[in-house]
Amino acid sequence: MVEVRDLHKSFGDLHVLRGIDLSVDRGSVTVLIGPSGSGKTTLLRCLNSLEVPEAGTVRVDDVELDLARRPTASELRRLRATSGMVFQSHQLFPHRTALQNVTEGPLYAQRRPAAEVRTEATALLAKVGLADKAAAYPHELSGGQQQRVGIARALALRPRLLLFDEPTSALDPETVGEVLAVMRDLAAEGWTMVVVTHEIRFARQVADHVVFMDDGHVVEEGRPDDVLGAPRHERTRRFLQRILDPL
Repeated sequence: MVEVRDLHKSFGDLHVLRGIDLSVDRGSVTVLIGPSGSGKTTLLRCLNSLEVPEAGTVRVDDVELDLARRPTASELRRLRATSGMVFQSHQLFPHRTALQNVTEGPLYAQRRPAAEVRTEATALLAKVGLADKAAAYPHELSGGQQQRVGIARALALRPRLLLFDEPTSALDPETVGEVLAVMRDLAAEGWTMVVVTHEIRFARQVADHVVFMDDGHVVEEGRPDDVLGAPRHERTRRFLQRILDPL
């Protein structure tokens, strides 16, 4: 479903992605792990054109960007429309209720009928366990609840692909579990997901494919049992040791 080939992305003199290849099967969960600065988030943002690479190709289903030529604004919008993204820091509209945050995209970006959008948004809030919080504003919600609204907002766009950028890193330990539980349910439903996370336990339990990145390269990838349980590369082993045994 997702194919990335020889992807390069720089910010000034900093070469962040150095020839990335990545394949994601439909209905699978791919987890990207690696140290800060390895390029994980940049890769995720390239999948929905929040960042535009300088070289390579990105394809999601039948929508493809070939960076051998400069993509048009229309092509970038088409790629962005294939996915829904859940950000690290929620990024909810503070002056909108939970329900309004979920309906914003379908109403104004997709111009879908208001009654249909409201009904679907109400059901999505119930799906993430927040049926009773539809009228609440972000400041009235916990961090975990805000992130679950963010997940409902991404689902409301009816995406083919769900992208998660370290969705639990800004949460306190007591609320991490409620967000991961929603993500587990989505995986069980067959959503295609690409997740940047340091939650190794989640990767072991839910991922179909784990990709370890470092310094803009894919160092190692494969099944969770292989990459997390018996990594081949010393760099992967050192990273996992630091994550699992930080002392």
